[in-house]
Amino acid sequence: MSVGMIDRFLLMQCFVRTAETGSFSAAARDLGLSQPNVSRYVAALESRLGCRLLQRSTRSLHLTPEGERYHAEARRILDALAEAESGLRSEVAPSGLLRVACPTALAHEFVMPLVPAFLRRYPDLRLDLQIADRFVNLVDERAELALRVGHLSDSALRARRIGSFERVCVAEVGYLESRGLPETPQDLGTHDCIVYSLLSTGDTWRFAETEVAVAGRIRVNSPQAVREAALAGLGVALGPAWLFDDGLRAGRLTRLLTGYEAPPVPIHMLHVANRLLPRRAVAFSDFVANAFSGIEILNVRTSVGRKGRR
Repeated sequence: MSVGMIDRFLLMQCFVRTAETGSFSAAARDLGLSQPNVSRYVAALESRLGCRLLQRSTRSLHLTPEGERYHAEARRILDALAEAESGLRSEVAPSGLLRVACPTALAHEFVMPLVPAFLRRYPDLRLDLQIADRFVNLVDERAELALRVGHLSDSALRARRIGSFERVCVAEVGYLESRGLPETPQDLGTHDCIVYSLLSTGDTWRFAETEVAVAGRIRVNSPQAVREAALAGLGVALGPAWLFDDGLRAGRLTRLLTGYEAPPVPIHMLHVANRLLPRRAVAFSDFVANAFSGIEILNVRTSVGRKGRR
């Protein structure tokens, strides 16, 4: 197939949408083309580049290493083109498919309640919210944005701080009656602690002036499970203040070690540093940042069971 200069953006679009949707059929639907044409255009692009971009099987498509590299560059070029066009047509609302990765607890507690209003504001936009507590690689998993909790170290990502929260220790009232109240972080060595296995610091809990290795009879990999284990009296828990808010308000949980808390934990909106964000991603980032500015996620919303440092 002969490929002229005018066709190159079409070939690139076909490849990018196929890579991001995982099939020629889905890409064809998104682009308003036939499935055979999308397949032929991707094959023509591979012929022009002289390398295989997609590994095809009877059930799935996977990017080759060359395809991974080309996808990142092609995505950047298409985003730049879309941004240039949208700058000249500022009246055009954000549209298309937006993929956003988000931690589980943050998604259910704060992000999902914002989604209906966001989609009403931008009716031409579709949102793929990828909710998981594992680390999401924005390049490999083709997400345009990621909400991430904690301090950042990846220089390949550009971050926008949109909020922060306080991380607190709590325990169920009955547990404390049988095991006693820890007075200092070091006292946690004699307590059962509920270990969140995906915590970035592992089995170490950070406080204002110290770090403490913890252990317990149960490990879990979800924040909701940490809360449930704490309410069941299985030990001392550490987590976002808002995770335990209902239990603290009801008097079932007691806040521990007040005065020893580490500084607030930041929440960032991330994107790949060398990738120009499309308008849909900017719209989502602005919408969430504005909403978070009015949500009390920094401080505990109850004073039940506090015991200050002497």
